[in-house]
Amino acid sequence: MVRKLETTPRADGFRMPAEFEPHTGTWMLWPERPDNWRLGAKPAQHAFAAVAAAISEGEPVTVGVSPRQFANARAMLAPQVRVVEISNDDSWMRDCGPTFVVNGKGEVRAVDWIFNAWGGLDGGLYFPWDQDDLVAAKVAEIERVDRYRAPIVLEGGSIHVDGEGTLMVTEECLLNKNRNPDLTREQIEEVLANYLNIEKIIWLGRGVYEDETNGHVDNICCFIRPGVVALTWTDDKSDPQYEISKDAFDRLSATTDAKGRKLEIHRVHQPDPILITAEESGGVDVVEGTLPREEGMRLAASYINFYIANGVIVMPSFNDPHDEPAQKQLAALFPDRKVIAVPAREILLGGGNIHCITQQQPAPQKAG
Repeated sequence: MVRKLETTPRADGFRMPAEFEPHTGTWMLWPERPDNWRLGAKPAQHAFAAVAAAISEGEPVTVGVSPRQFANARAMLAPQVRVVEISNDDSWMRDCGPTFVVNGKGEVRAVDWIFNAWGGLDGGLYFPWDQDDLVAAKVAEIERVDRYRAPIVLEGGSIHVDGEGTLMVTEECLLNKNRNPDLTREQIEEVLANYLNIEKIIWLGRGVYEDETNGHVDNICCFIRPGVVALTWTDDKSDPQYEISKDAFDRLSATTDAKGRKLEIHRVHQPDPILITAEESGGVDVVEGTLPREEGMRLAASYINFYIANGVIVMPSFNDPHDEPAQKQLAALFPDRKVIAVPAREILLGGGNIHCITQQQPAPQKAG
């Protein structure tokens, strides 16, 4: 029996582990909506399939698909990738899927946040989003894990933890009036402490320039291991991203983590600005209530939007001069993992990247 629990993870002795801790597997969703993905999502589907295949070199992958796409996804995905039917509104498993928590007794549970498509009727990216809001509960049912329904609107891409009591977020996202307008910063912090079991929150200011998620932290900064972070960067002081990244660097430099450590900060240079082409824009259906994909729009490209899996790092590449230096830098930061670069422009065109389309399911842990 899968229970919907009325307690909190903290009260029950559960915590959110870091992404770099061992996984049971990875969850994804399959893209199809033609008002977000060009050419009926076919180019994006190939990119998603490449990401799933890369992750599966290190751990099992499950992809949730709609009924009408099941046969197509099964044919396109590698045979070792599990395909299950999960109705959804779009394919951002990081944001609508569950945040898994663990204890030291070998138990895993799911946190089910309220999802409103990154802003609801005030700047949200599509309507309706009711099927996306059910995804976390469906994953919990499939995995037979108990579930906490959290009392706030939150997306998985807006949180990053070190597994040792530290959480990193942005003010731009979590304090946005289109998420939880009736809650103060302190009230939001209290919910996060109770549902992630963290001791300290590091607040960055903004996320990547023009990030339509209202500045998700997973696109600008992430934990490599406890006490070590990677931050997206540019040396071009005329780029709007420079001031954003400089402010983040200053905040990170001035703080410590939950264990009192000063942070070691690695700056990863962003790709050159990526703009939507006329061809790309023309391949997306125009639907009222959905964010348009217009020619010349700058996309929120960042190498920080990589995914840490067992034994592998899956990072986005953009056919950009900065691709190779970023891959070498990540290889140095993760010497025990193979770094796989996957062409990700098609994912970026939909509004996110590799980290945004994945959600880790941590392995059960036994204390001692």
